[in-house]
Amino acid sequence: MARLYDSRKRILVTGGAGFIGSHLIDRLLDQGHEVICVDNLFTGTKRNIDHLHSHPRFEFIRHDMTQQLYVEVDEIYNLACPASPIHYQLDPIQTTKTSVLGAMNALGLAKRLRCKVLQASTSEVYGDPTVHPQEERYWGHVNPIGPRSCYDEGKRCAETLFFDYHRQHDLQIKVARIFNTYGPRVHHADGRVVSSFIMQALQGEPLTVYGDGGQTRSFCYVDDLVDGLMRLMESDDQVTGPINIGNPGEFTILQLAEKVLALTGSRSRIERRPLPIDDPKQRRPDITLARSLLNWSPTVPLDEGLERTVPFFRQRLADLDQDRRAIVP
Repeated sequence: MARLYDSRKRILVTGGAGFIGSHLIDRLLDQGHEVICVDNLFTGTKRNIDHLHSHPRFEFIRHDMTQQLYVEVDEIYNLACPASPIHYQLDPIQTTKTSVLGAMNALGLAKRLRCKVLQASTSEVYGDPTVHPQEERYWGHVNPIGPRSCYDEGKRCAETLFFDYHRQHDLQIKVARIFNTYGPRVHHADGRVVSSFIMQALQGEPLTVYGDGGQTRSFCYVDDLVDGLMRLMESDDQVTGPINIGNPGEFTILQLAEKVLALTGSRSRIERRPLPIDDPKQRRPDITLARSLLNWSPTVPLDEGLERTVPFFRQRLADLDQDRRAIVP
């Protein structure tokens, strides 16, 4: 668990109705803070925050962070941006705007209030890396004009803006590079590999593996990720990041598929498809900085995290089936 804050704060979480944002808000409220959740509900969903609407210290504002926001807060977590390839490629121009203009608006607000602001960046800034594992000093290997560039380059530009505001305006910034994260509340149709495999397995559909399945990923359970973000926010002012937040355990996509099949008891087969353009071959965080500066490392192994996640998807399928029956006369 992240350590408790010294006193109650009023905290803004942009993208707060999303998967990670909603878990972060739960933790902040548990620690006694007031939280303003801002989300335009493009990929976030009210279902993730329904349990909070009667909470006396929670407030929801439907707002697009490409537009300026005027609130009074003590800290800002900027998580606003579609994060899965299906969603961020659906409207790539808007994705870039959300990353860049959203960062500018979060920074402008933090500058006016003189408060700390944390940017949820991504391992995608490393692109298809030529260095393995990826450490923060690595500048990346990114295609600036490919179908994933709206997200990759948007997040890279956001990091640039954060450090320029830090240098030019002496703003207190924190930049976290988030690696693959999973857990309850992941959107069931977002195309991310963990959610896709679990949904396919539970429905008896083929598990779609792209390429030969030998590409690797590192999977961090959402509780660990939230703990890392909060530790970064509460770290010494000299700790700006970027800091990798992720689980260094490395698995091939085929290994993940086999784990999901075993855990769900599914008889689904594995179906191979062509590798998407610019899909990284390797992805694993070097978390030396997080360990030394934040005293943080993940505690939930993949098998345990998947065991916690599968029941959420079973319930989600049941809810979807109930919704369909209610619509059909």
